[in-house]
Amino acid sequence: MKKLIIASAMILSISGTSAIAAPDGTFRQAHEYGYGDKSSLDPASRGRVMQITEKLMSRLIRPDMKGSPSPDLATSWSANNSATEWTLKLRSGVSFHDGSSFEAADVLYTLNRVLDPENKSPARSAIKMIEKMEALDSMTVKFTLSTPFADMPLQLMDYRLRIIPEGSGDSIATSGIGTGPFKLVSFDAAGVTKLEANMDYWEGAPGVAKMEIIGIGDGQARMQALLGGQIDFENTVTNQQKPMFASSNKFKLMEVPTGNWRGLVFRTDVAPFDDVRVRQAVRMAADREDLVQLIMGGAATVACDTPVKPDDQYHADIKCPQDIAGAKTLLAEAGYPNGIDVEVYVATLEPTWPILAEAYQQQAAKAGIRVTIKQVPSDGYWSDTWMQKTVSATRWNERPADSALHEIYLSTAKWNESYYKDEAFDALLGNARRELDFSKRKALYVKAQEHLYETAGTLIPYHVSKLYVMNDRVSGIDAVENHTIRWHKVTVK
Repeated sequence: MKKLIIASAMILSISGTSAIAAPDGTFRQAHEYGYGDKSSLDPASRGRVMQITEKLMSRLIRPDMKGSPSPDLATSWSANNSATEWTLKLRSGVSFHDGSSFEAADVLYTLNRVLDPENKSPARSAIKMIEKMEALDSMTVKFTLSTPFADMPLQLMDYRLRIIPEGSGDSIATSGIGTGPFKLVSFDAAGVTKLEANMDYWEGAPGVAKMEIIGIGDGQARMQALLGGQIDFENTVTNQQKPMFASSNKFKLMEVPTGNWRGLVFRTDVAPFDDVRVRQAVRMAADREDLVQLIMGGAATVACDTPVKPDDQYHADIKCPQDIAGAKTLLAEAGYPNGIDVEVYVATLEPTWPILAEAYQQQAAKAGIRVTIKQVPSDGYWSDTWMQKTVSATRWNERPADSALHEIYLSTAKWNESYYKDEAFDALLGNARRELDFSKRKALYVKAQEHLYETAGTLIPYHVSKLYVMNDRVSGIDAVENHTIRWHKVTVK
């Protein structure tokens, strides 16, 4: 049984930080309501609203400002010589929002819950190599893996692996209890979710007293809310929308290179995309340099259908120029000498999707690929369209190479959105995890990405540089990808 932090200790803690300015003001942000009524505060669920959970809950390990593993609720970690056992020391003196103390039992409960197949957590693939977990004492945990894995700390940076209190699985979807810089006041996914500063946050009291996270599904509506002052921050502003804010002294703009990507998914289990030649053709028809300029105004890095971010240590250097003649030849060899008709489903919850589809429509037409664009409602897009339609728009936030490759393409992955099944690719990933020599491990991850380029069904034209736009009264937002921002540092005038 864990001890509750007694009131006197809380008073001492608060008085000890009296020299620090008290939290002040309200910061307002939108979320996309992409999971509709399935939206949840359970960080390990498919419907998690990350714009909220990232402020309520903490991870064991988080990225530093350069993307490398750094302490969060774990203060240090080490492995045995074969990297099959990992020991983590936990941060002492941390309490959950309900007053209970953070201990090893919470870590075991959280990760066991993610690993339980019955819970169908999408985050399971990131840590499924954990075979056994044990608490060496109340502030030390040990993970025993089913295979050597030198990059375990990278896996624990996964943005969904946020620690919740022991035994809270049945209520976490609405309670949102964590150890993060903000505490839940009320949850309304379709309306306004309200948070308040956690004065006991281990890094110190937040800069703002309150946060309001508002459900706004339509991307254009979010832009209008930003222009009208209903929200203070938006990170899905497109290059086409940039002039609306750049010419006004009411806003500040920040361009942030990321490993986030946008693309089109062609289901490999549905004709004609069950033929690898057709999959190659639809990707060869894309002029990625042109898409970067047209859609992102140059604020992106060409990606040759690899989800691994450009600055990742395992990124493969692949060239992928547009090849219309090659695409026509492959379509003819596959039995489509007169080309193919394709319906591409998009929604405005991601503002660049319709633009991407229109640009690709024009490019692909040269190869005989006739694209019809189907625009569907933003609400429920992830439930009703993505992984349901034969071709749909997609997007992913950056992940470490191993996580991205496993989660998107492994044959058994829950979010294998293209239904890609390839034993050779699966074997490459397995061998990479078991390889302890860095150079050899890198060679295997590079080979896996090259294999994807030859066989996969997902067009990944670029990794985006995200444009953050914020109200001039906002300060303290780090120029890093979203899951690395230290939200307790944000202030408003």
